[in-house]
Amino acid sequence: MFEGFERERVETPGAEIALVRGGDGPPVLLLHGYPQTHAMWHLVAPMLAEEFTVVATDLRGYGDSSKPFGDEDHSTYSKRTMAADQASVMVSLGFDSFAVVGHDRGARVGHRMALDYPNRVTKLAVLDIVPTRHVFETVGKDLATAYYHWFFFIQPYDLPETLIGADPSYYLHKKLGGWGTSLETFAPTALAEYERCFDAATIHASCEDYRASASIDLVHDGGDVDEGRKVVCPLLALWGKRGVMEGIYDVEAVWQEYADNVRGKPLDTGHFLAEERPEGTAQELKAFLAEQ
Repeated sequence: MFEGFERERVETPGAEIALVRGGDGPPVLLLHGYPQTHAMWHLVAPMLAEEFTVVATDLRGYGDSSKPFGDEDHSTYSKRTMAADQASVMVSLGFDSFAVVGHDRGARVGHRMALDYPNRVTKLAVLDIVPTRHVFETVGKDLATAYYHWFFFIQPYDLPETLIGADPSYYLHKKLGGWGTSLETFAPTALAEYERCFDAATIHASCEDYRASASIDLVHDGGDVDEGRKVVCPLLALWGKRGVMEGIYDVEAVWQEYADNVRGKPLDTGHFLAEERPEGTAQELKAFLAEQ
């Protein structure tokens, strides 16, 4: 995977971030979701690298990046902290401004980056999410059933860690093979990477990621609302026509409440757009990223 890309590690104030970098042109940062790593971009990144400098990282707590143990207030895995990691990475690589494309948890980090670093994030693409605050404010039976893990992972340490850790491979496969996607979708090399990285430290870190979303992240999100702060850069929302978002939300309309310049569309996929429809996903991203 990622032939022609360079592998690097960048030390940030709070974590060491693993990444791959390739291509030439305007910089684009790719952020993965749960329960994956930067490997989820292995089909899309080479296509984007034809026109852009592509940086695909492992979020703190995932892949080969640092996995610090969570603090009592979960700030170690707040989206503000995770966004700061990624902003530091891009500055370290020489990019003062850049576009961000995020899927799932990575899209939530990207959303926070666009709010906290409006002078650096030039464009934001979010794949298969609506904002965290909106989810918690509107959750009903259908969402709670499909996304039960949102409420399982936020239980106090170490209940979810212990239960998931009893059979990590089983749990990983159940997550990847859900939300409208077949497990057979994933390339064996990518699946092997997800399995390799889904260790006890990642299980804990990912639970802390979700605990933060249900606590300190909502405090930060509330501050944005109180101050009337929205995403000011152009925002593209893509989501899966066979996924959870399509059945519950008017995704584009929701994002219009949180950003000034929004457009969006569904693709014929489940949750994992970049691996189910890599060409279609790359085509939409290229068109968006190339616009002046």
